[in-house]
Amino acid sequence: MLQPRPEVMDFLLTRRSRPAKTLTGPGPDRAALEPILTAAARSPDHGKLEPWRFIVLEGAALQRLAALTARRGAERGEMPEKLEKAVASFADAPLVVAVVARPQPSDKIPVIEQHLSAGAVCLALVNAALASGWGANWLSGWMAQDEAWLHEGLGLEAGDMVAGFVHIGRETMPPPERPRPDLDAITRWVDT
Repeated sequence: MLQPRPEVMDFLLTRRSRPAKTLTGPGPDRAALEPILTAAARSPDHGKLEPWRFIVLEGAALQRLAALTARRGAERGEMPEKLEKAVASFADAPLVVAVVARPQPSDKIPVIEQHLSAGAVCLALVNAALASGWGANWLSGWMAQDEAWLHEGLGLEAGDMVAGFVHIGRETMPPPERPRPDLDAITRWVDT
């Protein structure tokens, strides 16, 4: 058995994403972000395919993506209040890491497992940022799967998608608590 790490369990049992709209800059610089990305890249990856990539977005890139979101959202007919929120998720962000799900050809590893690995990277990225003292939140939205937005905004290829836009910055207020799942309602124990 591994050595117990009660401080890590305490962190995991009390972790709380910070609402992206409450994060402010400056976000982490490259030296602070690289260990966080390194920790996220240690996520489970059946077949060692690395079916994900990171795109670090800051400054002018975020403003460009906010403008693209406004234009593309209007073309799609997004509801105004929903579109305003999507635009603000880039315009007001200190730093965003787009975790790109990029499935690799494989006879052994199904695409769904590769997408699940990209999701694991998103959670690991949030947890590593929180453990490093930053506020962080994992968001998606229609932009994560809109091929035109992905191609123009991030230069992605057909078949790529964003598993998550992970916002990282300084928290401006303690996060609100929220109800947690009832473990008994979501768990079934099977011993036969």
